[in-house]
Amino acid sequence: MKALRCAFRLVSFVLASFLVLCTGSASAGPSCNLDPAHGKIKHVIFVVFDNVHFTRDNPNVPSDLEQMPTLLNFLRQNGTFESNHHAVLISHTADDILTSLTGVYGDRHGISVANSYGVYRLDGSVAFPSSFFYWTDLVSDANSSSKDFTFGMLAETGMNAPAPWVAYTRAGCDFGAFATANVVVERTPFDVVKVFGPCTAANPQAPACEDNNHQIADFEGVALHCTKGNALCSAVNGAVADLLPQEPNGYTGYSALFGAKYVANALGGPVKDLDGNVIVNADSGLVGFTGFDPTASQSLGYVATMQEAGIPVTYAYIADAHDDHVHDVAFGPGQAGYVAQLKSYDAAFGKFFARLAADGIDQSNTLFVFTADEGDHFAGGAPSPANCDGVNVPCTYSQIGESDVNLNGLVVQETGNTTSFSIHFDDAPTVYIKGQPVSTASVTRQLERDFSGLTAVNPVTNNVDKLTVALADPVEMGLLHMITADPRRTPSFTMFGDADYFFLSFGSTTPIENNGFAWNHGGNQPEVARTWLGLVGPGVQVSSPNSQGNNNGQGTSIAFSDHTDVRPTMLTLLGLQDDYPSDGRILIEALDPSVLPASVNDNLDLMVQLGQVYKQINAPFGQVGKDSLKVSTVALASNSPNDATYTNLEKTISSWRTQRDTLAAQIKAMLDAAASGQSIDQNLAQQLISEGQALINEVSAAASGTTSNQQ
Repeated sequence: MKALRCAFRLVSFVLASFLVLCTGSASAGPSCNLDPAHGKIKHVIFVVFDNVHFTRDNPNVPSDLEQMPTLLNFLRQNGTFESNHHAVLISHTADDILTSLTGVYGDRHGISVANSYGVYRLDGSVAFPSSFFYWTDLVSDANSSSKDFTFGMLAETGMNAPAPWVAYTRAGCDFGAFATANVVVERTPFDVVKVFGPCTAANPQAPACEDNNHQIADFEGVALHCTKGNALCSAVNGAVADLLPQEPNGYTGYSALFGAKYVANALGGPVKDLDGNVIVNADSGLVGFTGFDPTASQSLGYVATMQEAGIPVTYAYIADAHDDHVHDVAFGPGQAGYVAQLKSYDAAFGKFFARLAADGIDQSNTLFVFTADEGDHFAGGAPSPANCDGVNVPCTYSQIGESDVNLNGLVVQETGNTTSFSIHFDDAPTVYIKGQPVSTASVTRQLERDFSGLTAVNPVTNNVDKLTVALADPVEMGLLHMITADPRRTPSFTMFGDADYFFLSFGSTTPIENNGFAWNHGGNQPEVARTWLGLVGPGVQVSSPNSQGNNNGQGTSIAFSDHTDVRPTMLTLLGLQDDYPSDGRILIEALDPSVLPASVNDNLDLMVQLGQVYKQINAPFGQVGKDSLKVSTVALASNSPNDATYTNLEKTISSWRTQRDTLAAQIKAMLDAAASGQSIDQNLAQQLISEGQALINEVSAAASGTTSNQQ
């Protein structure tokens, strides 16, 4: 029997009366204009996981998604499951999620180093603001000592990056978010004051007057960005102006609710997880936002509640399952706690899909998008027993955890180089030499050479490990989309380290096993780079039986995709458009021909080839990105007379970037033109494919030649 669900809405008129909406089938309001060409899509549900894997971390232990068969089967049986999806660089939570939200790389949204990033102060020292903040915050808002007054979310123009909810609200569709990076309040008390105003004697009831625990529970983590005129976003409900002062084409007259105190109340009261428990803050126990490590039951409970209240577009984040978030320790593959959390996640998805179906929300009228920010490398020893599978035979670990090492101290100890530098703590630390925001001076070159030879004894294997896997200076980082419009954020260089290690600027120079963290990312390892994407809904191609996927990573016929491709593919299905070009391409292989214009269908093979060449030359983990990084590593490690090897290779990389940028722009223009229904020049398309492949071959040959010469 279809459940009846009720949502209480406060209407802000003279009488401020309550409007109670009860319906057996939640749907978007009449003003919401999704999928205008076909009229089938009425809801959008976007969920991003933190570090949930499709491929196996231990060949005997089913992967995360294999242990969530409810979700995996839903994706495989009803839509496209793409197992060759990729993160960006550096591969970390904030920049990966922000890239999937915006469809542009970090050089165009401002966060290419995460989950914090370095900013040179005026005196040459370095501040490290968080990468998690509200969309319109300045760098100086997150770290006042930086004195950097550019926007944290920074477009390539130097303006505030366009916000991801705008395409929806302009189309008359409310946008709800739970624990989603940078579209909700993330920092107290600063953002509470910014959004609601200060605590004053004249206004002692202001949100900023609450203590910090209440501010976190009441105002962080949940937001509703409303379309114009929505009664939910009324003054009586606590709404404030949704300010985006630099949004392309303007953004005025819109309002938003921030925080569980206002969003939940507008929805009818405290929101419950899928198990019927009122959601409370994990640290304080106060009713409200749970914190930024939400379980599947909590996040999906919020999504379901919002959808039932008539909010047609909902975005949410779900925390990883491989960490014990209560005791702050890490699990290994197949460990009992890990398996139990995945089982609870799977149960949550079962309840979620059943509840939505009872509300009339399913694959026939909803675009579902699921992905994970990035993969991880497990740092730890072998399990016991050796053949454990986790599900039938639990795995235990006597050695588990990343190897923490004082990188600054290690450089002095092993090389004698006392150059003062700061680092972004990570497996892939960005290095900021004091007083040198961007430099190829001799001091920088020597430090790069010294980094290339660092070694350490692995406390798990007792092997002597070479710590530096790859090196990139601003020339290579530019090719990898890691240089923003703010020069004060540009590192001297980036070290991509051995994935078993986490680099700090304090502590022991002898690596120490840290069992609080055993899943490293940030680096360029294949297991970190590769993630997955699932699309279900009207217009999405259903995967054929022989492309269901396995643990060798075989999924659909899409040869390569990354996070920039998610948004343009979604907006194509929804009939919406951003006010800026994305860096991604529409994944036409995942779409039904009925939703594609004739200009694409008539040239389908050509469009697929063009799109794949585009990704291989433009994506950080495309072939040009991977091979140019090998060349960069040789360049930065070199020590030839007059530094000739470095100079020549840097010029070569710079030339590749120029060629790539020009060619990528031409290909992207043709792809976008075809997607908008314009006819294409087939001869020009073939020429662009040939030029792209020639660039790929040139960079690959150079990578092969330079690395072999070093052996």
